[in-house]
Amino acid sequence: MPKPAAEAREPLPGLPELSRLFKSLSDMNRLKILLLLAHRGEMHVSAIGEHLGQSQPAVSHHLTQLKSAGLIDFRRDGKFNYYGLSEAGLHPLFEQFFGDETSWKLQLAGIEVALRRR
Repeated sequence: MPKPAAEAREPLPGLPELSRLFKSLSDMNRLKILLLLAHRGEMHVSAIGEHLGQSQPAVSHHLTQLKSAGLIDFRRDGKFNYYGLSEAGLHPLFEQFFGDETSWKLQLAGIEVALRRR
């Protein structure tokens, strides 16, 4: 018996990872955390929570989402985990999804997202 067309198609390489990335970026608090880390560098959970006015468990949840999307890394120092933007960042994901291009553009409903490799 032949497979239905939807099951027969192979997913695009990197599509699940790209979906996780956009899901992570869809939350305003996670975007605030990324901007905060971009401007201030490494921070521990308590400091991020104080800056955002959120509890430690809420911030930890957001950090877990950002870490699973490959956007941030952490290092442990004593009792604290310090979080910062990932050195590798999105490079492997976008290289897998978009190939060896030096810049990528994604257009959605009149909005263009452009990324450029440094």
